[in-house]
Amino acid sequence: MRAFYLLGVLTIPLVIPVATSSHAGGISQTLPPGFIVTLPKSRTSAPIDGRLLLLISTDSTAEPRFQISDGSETQLVFGQDVNGLAPGGSVPVNSRAPGYPVHSLAEVRPGRYRVQAVLNRYETFHRSDGHTVKLPPDMGEGQQWNRKPGNFYSAPVWIRFGGRVRNRFILSLDSIIPPIPAPANTKYVKHERIQSKLLSAFWGRPVFLGAHVLIPEGFDTHPDARYPLVINQGHFPEDLEEFREAAPDSTLKPDSSTRFHLGGYNRITQQYAHQFYEDWTGRDFPRVLLISIQHPTPYYDDSYAVNSENNGPYGDAIMQELIPYLEKKYRGIGKGYARFMYGGSTGGWEAMAVQMFYPDEFNGAWIACPDPIDFHAFELVNLYEDSNAFAPTTPWLRVPRPAHRDYLGRINSTVESENRMELVLGTH
Repeated sequence: MRAFYLLGVLTIPLVIPVATSSHAGGISQTLPPGFIVTLPKSRTSAPIDGRLLLLISTDSTAEPRFQISDGSETQLVFGQDVNGLAPGGSVPVNSRAPGYPVHSLAEVRPGRYRVQAVLNRYETFHRSDGHTVKLPPDMGEGQQWNRKPGNFYSAPVWIRFGGRVRNRFILSLDSIIPPIPAPANTKYVKHERIQSKLLSAFWGRPVFLGAHVLIPEGFDTHPDARYPLVINQGHFPEDLEEFREAAPDSTLKPDSSTRFHLGGYNRITQQYAHQFYEDWTGRDFPRVLLISIQHPTPYYDDSYAVNSENNGPYGDAIMQELIPYLEKKYRGIGKGYARFMYGGSTGGWEAMAVQMFYPDEFNGAWIACPDPIDFHAFELVNLYEDSNAFAPTTPWLRVPRPAHRDYLGRINSTVESENRMELVLGTH
């Protein structure tokens, strides 16, 4: 019953059901589906390592790869490691693959589903600290596996399974996510990317840092002027989205923000972004260089802007390589008294940490709602004392620790469910 049957003729998009049946004493059983994911020879010439993800969804509004989250609206994902998958090879995915939020394919109810496969590719890093690690490199997208350039994926298709027929479906990784186009420069917004010598030496391969630079009004007409530097610390910024030179789009269809329970949020952000442009170019606005930094690592979309044993010397690389390069090119003053930082959440933590670790290089930091400074209450978990992260240790009642709530305080994820999602998405 565990045999996989491959058919000789494949079609694209490729989903081929192969059925077997099961009887137990004349009583029908509901059997979990099985999948075979193939990697066409035309897609690669070398074996591939990575995390193979099988996505299953009941929602047709978007591809299944864009429907996985740590909230109650998530669809299903099942994952397993792939080592040395050869061109033309295949990988079985069955009920042994861990899943989120259900734990196994055996728990998926019979019915009609939209399915898709994604292979998040890994690279082997030989680091200067002696560690060899296999991780997903950032490809300019900020560690987003569902849109990482170079990742393989299959076209989403509808299937139906259930009852006493054991269905086998074949998915072909016949598509590849293309590179992300570089953002265009404007009169005020410039985009920079440099290779870091410090980080490249640590990771054993080229590593890059990026920045979006907002230059002040009068930069071109006052070539001898030099400017203070302001750093907006925070997560991986795709661009300077808070700055919009064009007037707000009056034809934009209003959307709804689930996070803020607010209609027309897209219009509001355009309005304030354009107002910032008006203020920035206004007569009395301070003339400074404003930058936001891209510093993703193979572990996350953000290095936290400090040196660490896991990530390497990101703090020094930013301070000794990226900032001097930007200040030289864009006529910064280049002194600690003329540098300032601000940020919220992760950016708040970074602004505080960088001011602390490099006290002579900055003249202040505006810190808002920073991430935890220590780990006595990390998502309500005391990492120093608690014996179980998922629920407090009590004599009888097990109450799961919440991880996220909506604007009304309703819990929509727990610490356990968030950790389950991370485990399924990747063990590396």
